[in-house]
Amino acid sequence: MQKIKPGYLQYLLRCKIITVILASGLAIPSFAQLRGNLNLPNHDEKPYYFGIVLGYNTSHYHISHAPTFLNQDSIQAVNGLNSGRIHLGIMANLQLSRRWDLRFYPLNLIFSEKKFRYDLLYPDMGENNLEKTQKVESIVMSWPLQVRLKSDRIRNFRVYTLAGIKFDYDLASNSGTSNSENLLKVKKSDFGVEAGIGFQFFNKYVIVSPEIKVSQGLNNVHAKDPSLKYSNIIDKLNSRMILFSLHFEGGGLL
Repeated sequence: MQKIKPGYLQYLLRCKIITVILASGLAIPSFAQLRGNLNLPNHDEKPYYFGIVLGYNTSHYHISHAPTFLNQDSIQAVNGLNSGRIHLGIMANLQLSRRWDLRFYPLNLIFSEKKFRYDLLYPDMGENNLEKTQKVESIVMSWPLQVRLKSDRIRNFRVYTLAGIKFDYDLASNSGTSNSENLLKVKKSDFGVEAGIGFQFFNKYVIVSPEIKVSQGLNNVHAKDPSLKYSNIIDKLNSRMILFSLHFEGGGLL
């Protein structure tokens, strides 16, 4: 009798788990559509309402090399690495029409960490490592302004897409420090665009809305310091972020 390899059993188990997750995801809208009770039936008549946002984000910097990178031979490569943190905030939603909303976040705090890895041809003096890393911690106050396009409500379910602009201010920026351990420095402010998709699930007292959003910084946030050799080989840094959020929406006045 042929033996079944453990790796094949793990593959089958992963396939079953993925199938169950996909089936559950497809079943949620169908289940909501067939429910007899219509939760929060007057919600779409509210001119505005508020919500709380909790989520997880993963971010990194897109790096553009400076011309001096080609004129030196000690640093072979520099890469921005992904890292994850949490974010939280308060959302204000203005319903412009049955399909269109305007959203603003008066309080939106994003904790993030960007990592840089330098691959060296020769180690620095007094060191043996051919790799250097730096972590740039950020506590960002972000103010997004978004336009949201909503689908028709199917009982207690709805899907939406969004797009908008944002202004970020990094409370933990190291641009003004003189710490010699910094390999590079990052500016405090940034401006960017974002887009995403989400789902609204209407419960008895609150709307739960899972959402995924991508964000692209448009400003060059690299604070170039001629005294830092690891900074001189970089021309531009542009932030990139993916945010997974859970909105708890409700309230407002008729």
